[in-house]
Amino acid sequence: MTRKLLTSGVLLVLLVTVLLGGGAISIASASEAFVIAGSPSMTDLLMALGAAFEAKHPGVRVRIHYGSGLELRQMIATMENRDRTKYFIGSGPIHIVAPGGDEVITRLAMRYYVLPESRTSYATASLVLVVPESLVDAPSSFEAVAKDGRTRIAVADPKLTVLGQKTDEFLRALAGGRTTTWADRLDVATDATGVLDHLLNGKADVAIVFGPEAVREADRVRVIAVAPEQLDRPVTHSMAMERYCPDRALCDEFLGFIRTPEAESIIKQLGYGLPKHRDD
Repeated sequence: MTRKLLTSGVLLVLLVTVLLGGGAISIASASEAFVIAGSPSMTDLLMALGAAFEAKHPGVRVRIHYGSGLELRQMIATMENRDRTKYFIGSGPIHIVAPGGDEVITRLAMRYYVLPESRTSYATASLVLVVPESLVDAPSSFEAVAKDGRTRIAVADPKLTVLGQKTDEFLRALAGGRTTTWADRLDVATDATGVLDHLLNGKADVAIVFGPEAVREADRVRVIAVAPEQLDRPVTHSMAMERYCPDRALCDEFLGFIRTPEAESIIKQLGYGLPKHRDD
């Protein structure tokens, strides 16, 4: 599988070039390309699911092209509006759209850029409390951290990231709305990478990140608690079939595959959870 992080201005052009065989990626004539347009934050999971799907479908080669949520929306809108003379039902270059979180899918479904009935929730991401792997005397829970006023907590900036927003909401709920509980105890970083850097550089005693981010750094940090669902609503990740998808039968197979025990095992191994209410 191929990983490309492209800006919205060139994503569609390069994607079409690749599929027509003129790009840097060559596709064997005997193989069918299955193209997923996804967010960089979902890289590990999409690559793992794609590899497992390829193993079950030897004639299929999964190609993953990455862009931010805004880039994906712009690319698909361009393809379905400005380039409507080039593409029609069953002829588009994209099979599946898999952004991080559900906001982009919702917006695309409202414009019918993806088929709403194909929307499939397949993974969730919960907040977790982590400490350096080498730390022996660690707090046992979020509640223990809340009670110990000496414990400093590395968190993401709520103005810049979804992680920060979710962390801020969770800490308020955990403290029963009492902001004084966290006064002068939060070490604010830009994003998840910064949060873990602050933790490992000794600026904080514990850190809060999403489960998949902790798994990626499992050699350096360990999870000591998962945020309880009554205080933290996990982020849901869904994917859907692009309206001009060139092979709806194959898309249906992939959307069915991501709900199988094999796929769910992969999802959990990478630190994600499974949606409680699965779409039928």
